Amino acid sequence: MATFTLTLSCRQRPGIVHAVSRFLFEHGCDIVEHQQFDDPIRDTLFLRTAFASTGDVDAAGLAAAFDPVAAEFGMAFTLTGDSPQRVLVMVSRLGHCLNDLIFRWRAGSLGAELVAVVSNHDDLRPMAEAAGLPYIHLPVTPDTKPAAEQRLLELVDVHRADLVVLARYMQVLSDGMCRALHGRAINIHHSFLPGFKGAKPYHQAYDRGVKLVGATAHYVTPELDEGPIIEQEVIRIDHTYDSRALSTVGRDAEALALSRAVRWHCERRVLLNDRSTVVFR
Repeated sequence: MATFTLTLSCRQRPGIVHAVSRFLFEHGCDIVEHQQFDDPIRDTLFLRTAFASTGDVDAAGLAAAFDPVAAEFGMAFTLTGDSPQRVLVMVSRLGHCLNDLIFRWRAGSLGAELVAVVSNHDDLRPMAEAAGLPYIHLPVTPDTKPAAEQRLLELVDVHRADLVVLARYMQVLSDGMCRALHGRAINIHHSFLPGFKGAKPYHQAYDRGVKLVGATAHYVTPELDEGPIIEQEVIRIDHTYDSRALSTVGRDAEALALSRAVRWHCERRVLLNDRSTVVFR
């Protein structure tokens, strides 16, 4: 039995859900999961429907057949099969997020296929290669940045990556690169931005006596660390946590938030909603 996922957004009006369910019924498909959200502020409907078929159909054929329905309601939609999305991971020197993604991938709980690791340093090569992943060292300097970003786009094509994950990649992507990867690049950062900037945010947080440590996973946009948020994780701490303990808790939060964001994106559960997101968990 083949499985598919339909996601769509359009202006709210009567008859949308009926039209979708009628289309699936007429094509011999059985709905196995359905979620929708009506945004009254933007007057927009967001919908995700997972369905199965025993017939001789494929995603491209179903999408073409659905085009008239989409045109009638002004829908922006995607209709995909159950092939796992291919993920290219970018890292620098910190390995906790990469390690967590590898563990979940090998355990079968990530909902995606890791295909390669790209880094501006060579530190994490042993971790990637031990997992059987190609490791591409791509140094970046101010002078070589344009060429390095062009090479990155080539690697995305070579590895047929559907998603690029910045798993604590400590380089700022150019505006052009962000636009090229619009909606298919996810970043993770700690919760202390913009308050505690620089190389040692956890030391600054300890000095200020923070009581919450967290992390934010979001889509990459030209506005640094301000892209549409997919997931956030928060852990309560107290005065007994020194800067090292804060850093450990922070890394746990980063790994959790990032892995959830990657899984939800790859399961087609995240729909962009202007500068925000709708996440069908």
